Amino acid sequence: MTTSKPKPSHIRKEGLEKMIKKRLNQRATKFHASKKALAIPMTFLMLFASLFAVTSVTYYFAVSKVNSNSQVLNISSAKQNMNLLEQTIQYVLWQPGSSKTCEFNDCAGTLKTEPSENLLSINITDGTFSECIFNSSIGEVIYELPYSSSAETGLYLQGTSQVVENKSGAVMTQLYIEQGEEHPEIVLRYRPIVSAIAGGTQDGKPINNVRIYVVNLNSSQNIELMGNLPLKICCINTAASVNSYNLSYSPESLTVHVALSSQDAQVCVPISSNVNGTIINVELVVCNTAIERGLR
Repeated sequence: MTTSKPKPSHIRKEGLEKMIKKRLNQRATKFHASKKALAIPMTFLMLFASLFAVTSVTYYFAVSKVNSNSQVLNISSAKQNMNLLEQTIQYVLWQPGSSKTCEFNDCAGTLKTEPSENLLSINITDGTFSECIFNSSIGEVIYELPYSSSAETGLYLQGTSQVVENKSGAVMTQLYIEQGEEHPEIVLRYRPIVSAIAGGTQDGKPINNVRIYVVNLNSSQNIELMGNLPLKICCINTAASVNSYNLSYSPESLTVHVALSSQDAQVCVPISSNVNGTIINVELVVCNTAIERGLR
């Protein structure tokens, strides 16, 4: 019987080290394989996240651009509609009994007629006497725009900010854009116009005829509506009243002071006089006009 000799310890140690090294190599191979397998979905996830971010940013800017273009279009359309309304009012002014309709198109805002707003006060003075000849609301029309960062606040589409004029060629219309309490607004209202002409003599005194024109919208309906609106403009009547001042002294001018809503201004009209004094006739001419909701 043959007995096997035990292997030396150094041989057993070398075999154990080879076995451990082999297993480590196998596990390292498996780890690298699993790492590569994990890298593929991670890469796709990163690409998807990047693509999603780019798409989101592009969508945001595209929507912002569309909204901005829509706002500009609405404002432009609202300007055109308010100009059309003003032209329709001009068509019937100073023609009692006349009327005309117009269609106010939807511009994503709200049309408001405010007959009890826009208080007008007119005072005249030559430095010696003073008298209030008109004190009443004359109404206004407002188109409340949707929110916009480019509404051109302060822009006058017609007229100027002066609340009274006596210049040749000056218009009564004030059509402008202002910032309202919540939204930008296009405002349409009318200011007084003053004119003066010499009228010969009476009792040795020069006659001065001063005429003040007023457009009064306070007979309008209260309207606050959105969408397409048919409107009817009617000239109800033209009322004239005259105040005469027979003066024994010689003023150089007559001052017409106007307070309209929260603004005020004045114009001076030259007065012809002599040693006998002067006569001043102040005629107030008011065109009472109404804006109503029309029928289709």
